[in-house]
Amino acid sequence: MRAYDYSSAVFPGSAVVFASPHSGRDYPRAFLAASILDRRSLRSSEDAFVDCFLRAAPEAGAPVLTGLIPRAYVDFNRAASELDPALIAGLSTRGLNPRIASGLGVIPRVVAGGRAIYRGKITRNEANERLRRYWQPYHDKLTEIMNEQRKLFGRAILLDMHSMPCDAVSMNGQHTTLRPDIVLGDRFGAAAHAEITDAVARVFSEAGLRVARNSPFAGAYIAQRYGMPSIGQHTIQIEIDRSLYMDERRVEPSSDFAQFQALMDDVVRKLARIGGEASPALPLAAE
Repeated sequence: MRAYDYSSAVFPGSAVVFASPHSGRDYPRAFLAASILDRRSLRSSEDAFVDCFLRAAPEAGAPVLTGLIPRAYVDFNRAASELDPALIAGLSTRGLNPRIASGLGVIPRVVAGGRAIYRGKITRNEANERLRRYWQPYHDKLTEIMNEQRKLFGRAILLDMHSMPCDAVSMNGQHTTLRPDIVLGDRFGAAAHAEITDAVARVFSEAGLRVARNSPFAGAYIAQRYGMPSIGQHTIQIEIDRSLYMDERRVEPSSDFAQFQALMDDVVRKLARIGGEASPALPLAAE
C-alpha cells in the first residue's frame, strides 16, 4: 500500500500546493481484522471525499498531495512523537498533550465520538513500522514539494484541506444560526501572512460560503510544521462542513455532491490564482 498519491501541475503556474492528508480510505486487512469497529465506524474519522474536490488543481497550475492511508491507522496531521501510551505498549505517560490524552495521537486510539478502535494495545514495533512506511514518506514528499515551489516561485502556499462534522461549531459552544461552512486556520497569523488568509477567505465568500477563522480549528501539526512565513512558506488549514456534500452517518455522497463538487472546481481554480499573483505586500523567500 502506498502512503500517498501525487498529481503534479500540468503547467506549473502557482505557488499554491493543495493537500488532503485525511481523505485516505485504503484500510489494511490486518487493521480491519484487529479493530473492534466496523468499516463504517472507522470511516467516521475520514475527511471523506475531500480529495474529490481537488481535481481541478493540476490544470490550474497547482500540485496535489493526497494521503491514501486512513486517519484511523496513521494521522499525518500529528507529529511522529505524539505516541499514545494508552495504546502503544512500553511508553511513558509523562508529557502528554491534550490530543494524545484524548486518544488522537499519530496512531489514533479512538475514532469520532471517542469510540475505541482496539481491544488492547499494539506494540511499539508496529507503531514504528506504520510511521516508517506511511507517515515519513508523506512528509518527505510534502517537504520536497514545498521546497520545489519556493525555488520556482519564491514562496509556497500550502492549502491543507480537511472536513468538519456539521455539529463541530455548535459542540464548541458557538451560536449555530450562522454556522460557518468553512473554517480557515492559520494559527492566528503564525502560519501564513494575513494577506494570503484574506485572499483565501475572499474566494470562499464570493462562492457564497460563510467563512470563520481559527475557531474552532486554528491549525494542527501540518500548519505548525510547514507554516513559516519568514522564509516565504505559508500554510492554511481549511475545514469544510461535511453536511454540504455528504451523509455523515452513512459516509456517502449526498444528493448535493455533484453541485458542490462543481462549486469547488471553481473555488480551487481561483485559489490557485492566489499563488500566481505577485504582490509587494507578500515578501518572497529570496528577500
